Amino acid sequence: NLEYEDITLESPDGEALHGWWLPAAQSPARGTVYFLHGNAQNISSHILNVAWLPEKGYNVFTLDYRGYGHSTGVPTLEGTLSDTETGLRWLASQPERLEGKPLFMMGQSLGGGLTIPVAAEWTQRNQQPPLDGVILDATFSGFRAITREKLADFWLTWPLQIPLSWTIPDDYEGVDHIARISPVPVLVIHSVRDGLIPFHHGLKLYEAAEEPKTLMRTDTGHGGTFVLPEFKEGLLDFMGKER
Repeated sequence: NLEYEDITLESPDGEALHGWWLPAAQSPARGTVYFLHGNAQNISSHILNVAWLPEKGYNVFTLDYRGYGHSTGVPTLEGTLSDTETGLRWLASQPERLEGKPLFMMGQSLGGGLTIPVAAEWTQRNQQPPLDGVILDATFSGFRAITREKLADFWLTWPLQIPLSWTIPDDYEGVDHIARISPVPVLVIHSVRDGLIPFHHGLKLYEAAEEPKTLMRTDTGHGGTFVLPEFKEGLLDFMGKER
């Protein structure tokens, strides 16, 4: 029961990226949220994380990275980072949709890992329009860090945690880039009982971030933040603060 528009973008290397534009239920909108979803499946299986935002007055744009959903290609780290930036540049080219209202990037899990370096570069290069906030929900502290940790969890791959983790580029570790997002406000959301991405990852990101920053401790399962009304209100409060 959501109003939506299918969006197809072309990546710099020729992949077709499929996304959805969900317009706010009010005009003018209060702002726009660019949502980067977590690993596996596609935008349809992650949409409930943001489907409630149009009713609260926010536009939502979300896309599938290459190899996900209806997007073409094969996922790679550099490719998905490029896709994340492609979506942001498309939004920047749509002033009639943004209406001069605040623009937020919101990444969940894998999406947060992609959001950090892209938002940092956008801010450092003074790209327009500027970001008004970055939201990281259940995000790992780095691609190599989470790979090493997951390999260490299983006895069969434990001896391989160091050599295999070296196959992951360390150029995009969130803890190395998150400080560069400042002075854009950052909201780090993480559950103390997240069984997939443990809480210490969110804490490391928060500690590495520069002010202004906010830490929201939750107590849901991984990816379940916005099931509870109090955490929805926490996000709305962050986005509604005077910028």
